[in-house]
Amino acid sequence: MATTLIIRIALLLFIAAMATLLLADLLSWLAVPGLPEVLSPLGLAMLLSAFAVLVGAGLAGGFKISVRAIADYFSSAQRTRRRLLFAQARQDQVKRLFYFRTVQLKYFNALKRTRLLKANNRKHLHLLSNAIRRQLMSVKPNLAAETFKELQQEHAHYRRQQNVAALLQLQQHIANLTDNK
Repeated sequence: MATTLIIRIALLLFIAAMATLLLADLLSWLAVPGLPEVLSPLGLAMLLSAFAVLVGAGLAGGFKISVRAIADYFSSAQRTRRRLLFAQARQDQVKRLFYFRTVQLKYFNALKRTRLLKANNRKHLHLLSNAIRRQLMSVKPNLAAETFKELQQEHAHYRRQQNVAALLQLQQHIANLTDNK
């Protein structure tokens, strides 16, 4: 309400200044002595005051808005709201941290489980290979040299490939050879 009144006053001053300046121009065109020299500064002063009123109203309005915003910022309701928002943000951060730590732990546990599984497989492969080698050595006198060499080559080949299924079949084949003899 007050701003519209200030704008109206400034607009009326502007219109009055324009009217005064036009009157001064008309009087100088009609060659009236002395009056245009008095009306021109009056019109310019009215125009300047119209702009000054607008600028002053703008500055006063800006100051008023700033004071209101500062008072609102420091009000107890806003402080409580900011604290609540901070607590919510912290809770969200903790949830994200928990999720990523869970993912990280699952990853490291899976990696450790894979390493242990590989180590266990190597150990069992080594034990199986040793059992086959001992079994081959025990049946060596009963086998032809060519068959023994062929079985040793198969054993070495499957051991290098780390093929457990093939090693088990080879062990079964060697056991069958000893049963047949």
